[in-house]
Amino acid sequence: MSRRVALALGSGGARGFAHIGVIQVLDERGFEVVTVAGSSMGALVGGVMAAGRLKEFTEWATSLKQRDVLRLLDPKWALAGVLAADRLIDHLDSFLDDALIEDLPIPYTAVATDITSRREVWFQKGLLRSAIRASIAIPGLITPVVADGRVLADGGLLNPVPIEPTASVPADLTVAVSLLARRPGHESAAPIRAAAKRTRSADWLGRLRHARAAEPMPPEMRLSDVIMNSLDAMQDMIARYRMAGLPPDVHIAVPVTASGVLDFHHAAAMVALGRELATKALDDAGY
Repeated sequence: MSRRVALALGSGGARGFAHIGVIQVLDERGFEVVTVAGSSMGALVGGVMAAGRLKEFTEWATSLKQRDVLRLLDPKWALAGVLAADRLIDHLDSFLDDALIEDLPIPYTAVATDITSRREVWFQKGLLRSAIRASIAIPGLITPVVADGRVLADGGLLNPVPIEPTASVPADLTVAVSLLARRPGHESAAPIRAAAKRTRSADWLGRLRHARAAEPMPPEMRLSDVIMNSLDAMQDMIARYRMAGLPPDVHIAVPVTASGVLDFHHAAAMVALGRELATKALDDAGY
């Protein structure tokens, strides 16, 4: 008898192709995904999987070249985001057709963020492609969606790894895939906090005044890098707090250094990485 899995797929742009590798390993090991929830790229991969079109989607994604990605993202330099991504969503129609979420064979939730009311929005019915489009709207990069008077953006802003929507479906274990693992060599902030407590404010301010000028930014760092690194840091903290309250049975963590957020032409490498990390995590957990 197959074991039932509740699957939560996190946000993180092109690193989300690692979700495909995770799903492949779960399938090969005889697990049955009985519910899936996703934010941003997790909503996309989870939606295609729930619609039963993951194989065709994977073949298309792993064939993408950088020039293909540029055409799909459709740069607009609009005020609300520099990428329209309408061509990407139009292309997804070949995989999703007019699929309705409520007609999918397994319960599915796409998570978006209402940036006006500052609330999560769970899409559990309606057009699948519309839900995905709202969930992938990365702030500052991909234009948000206006629906029913709400301005909807990336679900990862408030729920980077959405485990909560899967909780109502009976399952043997919960598998969460985050795309926000810290860079190797990350130093804890604890020594900094301890040192600050031992230092009087006046002394600290005095040293700050005499500190040397800030070093110049690395020449290869672009505006999109600054935006995405900032969002990654914020979402990582939110995800860790939320998973502490509702911990998964298996947590698969893809490092932020694996791929740039918009490097969708690295799909094959991300699928392979997802397979590798899923295999290790499942083995370590005894599954």
